[in-house]
Amino acid sequence: MGEWSGVAIALISSCLGGTAAAITRYLVGNADPVTLAVLRWGVGFLCLLPVALFLNVRWPPRRDWPAVAALGLCFFGLFFVLYNIAMGLTTAARASLALATLPLHTMVVGALLGIETLTSRKTIGVVVAVLGVVAALATGLSAAPSGAWRGELIMTAAVMCMAFYNVVSRPFIQRSSALGFLTVGMGVGAAALVVVGSLTGSLAVLNDFGTPQWIAGIYLGVAGGALAFILWVMALERATPTRVANTMTVNPLAAGLLATQLVGEPITANLVFGLIAVFAGIWIATSEAKS
Repeated sequence: MGEWSGVAIALISSCLGGTAAAITRYLVGNADPVTLAVLRWGVGFLCLLPVALFLNVRWPPRRDWPAVAALGLCFFGLFFVLYNIAMGLTTAARASLALATLPLHTMVVGALLGIETLTSRKTIGVVVAVLGVVAALATGLSAAPSGAWRGELIMTAAVMCMAFYNVVSRPFIQRSSALGFLTVGMGVGAAALVVVGSLTGSLAVLNDFGTPQWIAGIYLGVAGGALAFILWVMALERATPTRVANTMTVNPLAAGLLATQLVGEPITANLVFGLIAVFAGIWIATSEAKS
């Protein structure tokens, strides 16, 4: 039951991440990648810290702080700068499709580090889910902007950052708490981004934001930042990294559905088939009997 609850929590997190991808695409014309990351994690951290203090969460032990800080810089700093750059070079759907390869990267990293056994059933489940994403988005691939491959390549590099974060995080979460671990990592990443944004003058663009941009930015920080990643680390606490990462295949589908509302993209039979295949893949990967 613990594994299944972790997967269910990760599914909700991945859906929120998909909507955040569409919002990021909406904002990318108004701000550079560093500013978008500051907005997402600055607002996210301001939401997380009071909650963590109020709940009196268990913080990472002192010996873990250097590693937790490094993970925060890798994920909340480097990953999301690359993520935002990718969003500026390609469409939300194509960037999210590249992001959906996270389960494959996580399985490989977990196997290389000897943390998680790569079973045939997990492999089949992930492949089915990723193929579902490909089928769901196939009709839109021919309409990609010129040079979109650069965005997908950068997103693939970003995915490696997230794969290492997924695999390496679990013992640190277990020695503290999901919320304590997340708050420290997000705080370190947000602080580093604020310093970079201040030195480069990137944050000045926030003065030109209108009401729609601020609404989108607050949603990005609250739902796509704080809430999505509270759920993500809670999932990592309960399920294996590959099973949690497998739910990322829902991300481009959620992005595509929101894009339907924002830019009028049609809901096709491919999208419906892909959604069914994604959930089938998740079931295959998470229903393996324990030895």
